[in-house]
Amino acid sequence: MTIKRVNAGWIVDIQPGGRGGKRLRKTARTQAEAKNWEIWVKANTNSHADWMPEKKDLRRLDELAATWFEHHGKELRAAEDTYKRIKAAIAALKNPMASEFSSQVFAVYRAERLDRGISLSTVNREHAYIRAMFNELIRLGVWRRDNPLKDLRQFKVQENELTYLTKEQITALLVELKKSTNPHVDLVSRICLATGARWSESEQLQPQQVRQRLIQFARTKTGKARAVPINQDIQDEVFAHHAQHKNMGSVFMSCSGAFREAVDRAEIQLPPGQLTHVLRHTFASHFMINGGNILALQRILGHQDLRTTMRYAHLAPDHLDTDRTLNPLAFNSALTLG
Repeated sequence: MTIKRVNAGWIVDIQPGGRGGKRLRKTARTQAEAKNWEIWVKANTNSHADWMPEKKDLRRLDELAATWFEHHGKELRAAEDTYKRIKAAIAALKNPMASEFSSQVFAVYRAERLDRGISLSTVNREHAYIRAMFNELIRLGVWRRDNPLKDLRQFKVQENELTYLTKEQITALLVELKKSTNPHVDLVSRICLATGARWSESEQLQPQQVRQRLIQFARTKTGKARAVPINQDIQDEVFAHHAQHKNMGSVFMSCSGAFREAVDRAEIQLPPGQLTHVLRHTFASHFMINGGNILALQRILGHQDLRTTMRYAHLAPDHLDTDRTLNPLAFNSALTLG
């Protein structure tokens, strides 16, 4: 009973938002006053959200991911690949209700992934994708709570030294590439070595990207277009290759498998995950070894952050040479005496 007679008068005890909502109590001097207050409270329930019980969010992560993709994700450069990775992570998480997803849930999930041999980098990437998804859903007004992963830190990954091919290994590899039955792999590889291009950028080259001894790389990983000079011989080879094979649009067809076989025949041992990408590392490493400028290398590779390019700085012949002349002992020879 919402209105009850007590010694002090008439008490009103109501939950205007229903079960689970905020409970309100008031003691009135008369029954009429109590009834009037009850009517007033019920009339104002809809305009006071704190009186209403919070509705349970029954959406699951895959539903939020679909909304994210429709309103934002499909416009990203790697839209389909990113969405595929997010869906795979959600499936591995057993697609929980979004309201029950938390940093603790993800921490347990990633620990299980690491136990199964999944790399730290892969787990960090999944973390970044899902956190970014929630950030965008918050901007869109689709998710009105905090980002469940906002306070969970990624693992710190020890950066491995980049592997690059020596001159002898390059020679051996080029010999095996020439022997390949795949007609595309040799030229694709040599474009990577000549320009520092990523494998996908070279393999998916369009004839219109090549002109005036330049290759224009447009749809790149960073989204920034860049132009890299090539010599006339490579430009002529590209056009001759396209005329001979007449592929639909692209100059080349898929040939990464043929590259792997050539690496095996040349007996070159590469770290996991550095198969075709070793060509890009090789270009950058030899560029610096031969006296190249680090800022020029940044532009050629298309790195947004110079710190990424600085991984190759130690290969420059004069790297840190100034240490010999700029250290405090060199400035004060008296410190070296005694």
